[in-house]
Amino acid sequence: MPSPAPSSSGLVDQFNRRIEYLRVSVTDRCDLRCVYCMPEGFTDFEEPADWLTFDELERLLGAFARLGVSRIRFTGGEPLLRRNLPELAGRITRLPGIRDLSLSSNATQLEKHASALKQAGVSRLNISLDSLRPERIKAINGRDAHHRIMAGIEAARVAGFSPIKINMVAMAGVNDDEIDDMVDYCISNGFVLRLIETMPMGETGRNASYLDLQPVREGLQARFDLIEGNIGHGGPARYLQSRDGRFSVGFITPISQHFCDTCNRVRLSVDGTLYLCLGQEHSFNFRPLLRAQASDAELEQAIQQAISLKPQRHEFVEKPQQVIRFMSMTGG
Repeated sequence: MPSPAPSSSGLVDQFNRRIEYLRVSVTDRCDLRCVYCMPEGFTDFEEPADWLTFDELERLLGAFARLGVSRIRFTGGEPLLRRNLPELAGRITRLPGIRDLSLSSNATQLEKHASALKQAGVSRLNISLDSLRPERIKAINGRDAHHRIMAGIEAARVAGFSPIKINMVAMAGVNDDEIDDMVDYCISNGFVLRLIETMPMGETGRNASYLDLQPVREGLQARFDLIEGNIGHGGPARYLQSRDGRFSVGFITPISQHFCDTCNRVRLSVDGTLYLCLGQEHSFNFRPLLRAQASDAELEQAIQQAISLKPQRHEFVEKPQQVIRFMSMTGG
């Protein structure tokens, strides 16, 4: 029997935002311990028996696609710690209605998997890189991972991924002195740079050294004669680009200039919990429905119900203690 066609009406929340982007955490495990994400010694991971299986993910993501979600991003933890991820990628790219599958990674495992991911249909990569200095990477990431990260980035380039976006979490007094160096690195390699403000998620996020990116944006705009730009993937970053269009830098600013009014995404954790906002606790658990063999119609009705719970905006500034879960538990 052919799969139903994607919905023409789509998913629209109570604030008239069209939800067409789903970030899917395939594992909450990570081989790094970044200071703003997961604390050293953290062991409160989901049990593998509670992870959504590939079959369950394919069913649920197919239901999202029928309701108008067209873009999927695999996240974690570190998604490449999930075994056979290229197999899942191939299954998801074949779902009717899915037109873009991307991956966020710390790149430590990319040397082994970049080619297979490309062949499976992953179209774009976001790679976390908070420093170019080996000793500072170790201090921020908690592991001596510089060589593996750089080898993974090179493997991604060789595999043909483009664009490759470099995500740098900018922190005051930690790595803000490297922003210009990171710009030069991305220009030299043809990468898109994205600078990200820390978010008060869990104790690690609240203890991170927040840096307001608005002055950084102004400084880079003046130094490189950048103009307003848009690289066209509909994410939260606001972009500047060089006048010849060869370099773009994005700014993800949930604190200094939030983007809640245009938020088009929700996040599915590895255990099947859909989080409607990074900065709120609104959620819906799909695992019981999937394991009770709910019908396609029941899944779609539950998705509509879940989207109706999406709040208008986060409250990171007003209630910084509100979110106790770490970023790795939600999915990046």
